Amino acid sequence: RTYQNIFLGKVFDLLNNKAKLRILEDGKQQVQVVGLEEKVVNNVQEVLGFIQKGNQARTSGQTFANNNSSRSHAVFQIYLRSNNNMSKIHGKFSLIDLAGNERGADTSSANRQTRMEGAEINKSLLALKECIRALGRKGAHLPFRVSKLTQVGKCHFVKS
Repeated sequence: RTYQNIFLGKVFDLLNNKAKLRILEDGKQQVQVVGLEEKVVNNVQEVLGFIQKGNQARTSGQTFANNNSSRSHAVFQIYLRSNNNMSKIHGKFSLIDLAGNERGADTSSANRQTRMEGAEINKSLLALKECIRALGRKGAHLPFRVSKLTQVGKCHFVKS
């Protein structure tokens, strides 16, 4: 399992002291998150413990609409593997918590940092929307490279 945070266009490992990660595409056009640590879990309690630890490390802040608002996107993934062949992935389960959409009217009186965060959140949510729209059009180009959110989520848009 892994838990990553996307904040201001950068990706961090929530279970490894928020280590900065790099997003690369390999020769087979598969997205690789370089530096992301995978941890083995054996039961539900371990999974819940890692989710709690990662949630505590997430970036949050006060906005006009909420006192404690998530200012980042988070991606928690569990890889299903067999005990006798840990290198083979049989399935993947992803929980993706998106940062809230920011309205311009709500951020007009906010400080510069909050406005920058809001702009980045909106940019990534727009990129996600455009990828979803493109899925409905046969042969359409999927613009997943527009944001880190859609790069990380590419595997959910195309078959590997």
